[in-house]
Amino acid sequence: MRTGYYTHPDCRLHEMGADHPESPQRLAAIDDRLMASGLDWVLLRPSVPLADEPAMELAHSAALIAGLREAGSIEAGYAWIDPDTAMNPQTWQAVRRAVGAAIAATDAVLDGSLDNAFCAIRPPGHHAMRAQAMGFCFVNNVAVAARHALDKRGLERVAIVDFDVHHGNGTEDIFSGDARVLMTSFFQHPFYPYSGTEQPAANMLNVPLPAYSNGARVREVVQQQWLPRLRAFAPQMIFISAGFDAHREDDLGQMGLVEADYAWITRALRELAAEVCEGRIVSCLEGGYNLSALGRSVAAHVRVLAGLDD
Repeated sequence: MRTGYYTHPDCRLHEMGADHPESPQRLAAIDDRLMASGLDWVLLRPSVPLADEPAMELAHSAALIAGLREAGSIEAGYAWIDPDTAMNPQTWQAVRRAVGAAIAATDAVLDGSLDNAFCAIRPPGHHAMRAQAMGFCFVNNVAVAARHALDKRGLERVAIVDFDVHHGNGTEDIFSGDARVLMTSFFQHPFYPYSGTEQPAANMLNVPLPAYSNGARVREVVQQQWLPRLRAFAPQMIFISAGFDAHREDDLGQMGLVEADYAWITRALRELAAEVCEGRIVSCLEGGYNLSALGRSVAAHVRVLAGLDD
């Protein structure tokens, strides 16, 4: 299996203060774990371009993109977007690099040079709405990549699978009612951003779960709800918003998943992709804030993408 691993030092330049959980150390923890597990040697590491503003405007308003560029032009300190989300002087570069990775991975998979890809990028994206940044997120990496596949590469149907502990409200805002996109997700509820349960559109399969839901409950959701809908929809490509903060060791959530659960979910999606869309998967990092659990979980996810679990 030809699996691409997209990451870039620019993604570590964005930081929001020494005590902020969405920190550059997240990417270091992932790299360290991949190296320790031997996965670093089997992954392909393509170059990562900078996305331009028209690409980001595939999923976002021009006003939002211009506002973020302006906010990020500070010479020092932080420009706060909301109480939890800030830009430093390097954030805009990191945003452009993260989006560029997601687009490049999409092109490589569609062109056939890769079977699938994982993007170890930050800032994350799935809370970024069409016209509003929030929740650690500025530009929605997966949403831009999905719109690129649809609008620039000619696909007719794509699926977005979100397994972060928080509802991907930004992705839902961007694609709600778009018949070309099926979004499936589970998330802890009630919990930030307190959305996803109020009359979602027909192309949204949202499964709110109570705190302390474990892997058995999540596997039931995937088997009984996600997979039948995804199979019937028959996407031509699957995008994953890969959040690992539903891990039982992650203090930013209260769910009970472990690495084996992430591997199981990934295997189910990989097998479905092989059946319906020539194996095409692009996965992008979202949450995951306990550094040890994050590194182990990403390694489990990537190991399955690379077909090394057989």
